[in-house]
Amino acid sequence: MFAAIPFPDLSPDLVSFTFFGMTFALRWYALAYIVGIVIAWRMGVAAVRRPALWGGAPPMTPKQIEDMLTWIILGVILGGRLGYVLFYQPVYYLQNPAEILMVWQGGMSFHGGLLGVVVASYLYARSQKAPILQTADLIAHTIPPGLLLGRLANFINAELWGRQTDLPLGVIFPGEAAQFCPGVVGLCARHPSQLYEALLEGLILGAVLIWMVWRRGALQRPGTATGIFFAGYGIGRFIVEFFRQPDAQFVSPGNPLGLAWHIDGWGLTMGQILCLPMIALGLWLILRARRRAATG
Repeated sequence: MFAAIPFPDLSPDLVSFTFFGMTFALRWYALAYIVGIVIAWRMGVAAVRRPALWGGAPPMTPKQIEDMLTWIILGVILGGRLGYVLFYQPVYYLQNPAEILMVWQGGMSFHGGLLGVVVASYLYARSQKAPILQTADLIAHTIPPGLLLGRLANFINAELWGRQTDLPLGVIFPGEAAQFCPGVVGLCARHPSQLYEALLEGLILGAVLIWMVWRRGALQRPGTATGIFFAGYGIGRFIVEFFRQPDAQFVSPGNPLGLAWHIDGWGLTMGQILCLPMIALGLWLILRARRRAATG
């Protein structure tokens, strides 16, 4: 190994204290969720308070956005958990159904959480008779800041690390990540794939969406912002999957890359498979919005 970066001395807990023998802690990951939701709420409220962005009446009022947050939070939790169960370990949870609701043991899927948000926001929009595509655009452009914070929290937690690497940007994560690397004696370095995702899914995608919404009138072409989000996230995550360590259940001596589908040594990870329909849907929404705008 040419060089590597030692993992910084970071604690998963922002603050912790003991009270009457019980330990309480505020974790960075929980804070990322909270701050991400607050930012999304304020971005949504700012957008609906500017009718010029929409070329007419916004799809919701600030009060409706506040009410929709509860639906979305439930969608994230239920969708994220069920997505992990169905996409990543269906056999295990079929044999141990009582553990499906044990979210505190870990196991959440972003793709499942996103699907939960789609369903929850669709049901809420229908109940309020709000335009579906404009509601989707409203939500889509507010998501990247939360993704950025969430991936940074993943890095602080030293979880969801990347594949083994001998590049200078490799990080020696603590615990299991630094061990069991083929061909390496002692500790090994891995790609900081959480930071790659924070850059692509959070910073870059977020900047593109903000520019398109606030400078290019994307909200006046329903479906555009949603399409950019789906396609942008899908492409970013597809790329990062080449550097991200796959879930352990997919890795075996005959499949060291953890490919969920492969033939003759070529294939895709589960994350890449789930990204393909996102990319296709996103591109379709963008083209559809442009076609409708062109025809008036």
